[in-house]
Amino acid sequence: MNFNTIDKPRCNCGVFGIFGNAADSAVNTYYGLHSLQHRGQEAAGIVSLSDKNGSPYFSLHKDLGLVSEIFAGNNILEEKLAGYASIGHNRYSTFGSSDSRKNIQPFVVNYRLGNLAVAHNGNLTNAKQVRTELVNDGAIFQTTSDTEVILHLIARSKLEDQIDQIREALSKIEGAYSVILLTNDKLIAARDANGFKPLCIGKLNGSFIITSETCALDINTAEYIRDVEPGEIVVIDKNVLETKEIKSFRIFDKPRPTKHCIFEYIYFSRPDSRIFGTNVDKMRRKLGKVLAQEHPVRDKDGEKVIVISVPDSSNTAAIGYQNQLEKLGIPSKLEIGLIRSHYIGRTFITPGQKNREIGVRIKFNTVKGVLEGRTVVLIDDSIVRGTTSKQLVNLIREANPKSIHVRISSPPILNPCYYGMDFPSKEELIANRMDKDVEKISKYLGVDSLEYMSIEELLGAMVDHEEDEFCTACFSGIYPTSIDKFFSKEEFDK
Repeated sequence: MNFNTIDKPRCNCGVFGIFGNAADSAVNTYYGLHSLQHRGQEAAGIVSLSDKNGSPYFSLHKDLGLVSEIFAGNNILEEKLAGYASIGHNRYSTFGSSDSRKNIQPFVVNYRLGNLAVAHNGNLTNAKQVRTELVNDGAIFQTTSDTEVILHLIARSKLEDQIDQIREALSKIEGAYSVILLTNDKLIAARDANGFKPLCIGKLNGSFIITSETCALDINTAEYIRDVEPGEIVVIDKNVLETKEIKSFRIFDKPRPTKHCIFEYIYFSRPDSRIFGTNVDKMRRKLGKVLAQEHPVRDKDGEKVIVISVPDSSNTAAIGYQNQLEKLGIPSKLEIGLIRSHYIGRTFITPGQKNREIGVRIKFNTVKGVLEGRTVVLIDDSIVRGTTSKQLVNLIREANPKSIHVRISSPPILNPCYYGMDFPSKEELIANRMDKDVEKISKYLGVDSLEYMSIEELLGAMVDHEEDEFCTACFSGIYPTSIDKFFSKEEFDK
């Protein structure tokens, strides 16, 4: 039973790169990946750059598992991966077989301009088309990952300057990518022109860091400088270490509309991170506030409403919800009603799988004294299949509350994501399966009421941003880029 995939969208990946720390680049990368573990828990890897006999030398270590498992023991970080620059990657598979070691990043190749390693967060929406063209032209692929397409495009470029090669390669791909590359003498990062996925730049003493979220800077006591801009290529080399002036290039001459993944704020990113220029905690509190303003719950007897979250991703939205209820004059109290076990690991096997009802009980338990006889409002960030939500409601019902009301800080998920979120098939999405009928979903979950945010409410809650800055395709079905007609995870994996 895999508890990371029960009933939530899986994120794509987390990336981290550092250039200029002669002593501990791999150690910094290890801690960075540890803080980004929520972005990918299937596999991880680190590649480091050092000088060996006067020549650039790449060292690589990667495997299936959690960061703490993969790099434990045998001086892997201090000896095998010693170097002055490193890049690392946490993986969830959105494209490519999840159990194949060949698909674990970073990918490393040696081509005519030397060593080249890549770590990628996102999905390329024209990967199948470009891959087919490359194979027909003689390219031999080693993995089923769309990321390998980027390496082939760079390696096959006829241009002489490496930055020009990378720019040309990136101009040929579509979709979402926050990508970090390590060469014989540079750390290079780029973000797609729509800015789907987060990527930021930090500074640690004399070195520079590029990573998915600022929490990976915090763990290394690094200073946040700025985000990598949509459509920007940034280059860090030894000259940059001296001048402190980051080199910047544009992938395209003309900018494209910004389309940040709105699910980064709703669910994916850590609440202590700053992405897209705004603190995630601030955004989730605002989501909770708007949710309460538009979808409040009152106790029929005038008693206090008990507000609880589904830990941990909904904690902050629940705070905002309860605060707003008080401002509306509705008696309420924020409580810890669900306790989550943090010691399950990536998988948990129930012997013989005889008791399939054990499910959510392994991960959650209720605080019965908090819930008994009370009107309970359960705040969650999203409902995907609905199976876990139903089990949670059953668990809460056993505590004998007066009533259970579910409030969701996002709209119903109706469509697949082609930019890096791994939802189940459209047919498995409960909002589709039940014809977008909230009453049907409510009855299935067994709650007294269920209400979602609307898309308009969601976008209105996006403080510090314009409403048209976000991709809402999973809710609206409006995709901001063209989608490869061959785009099919199942077909790609074949």
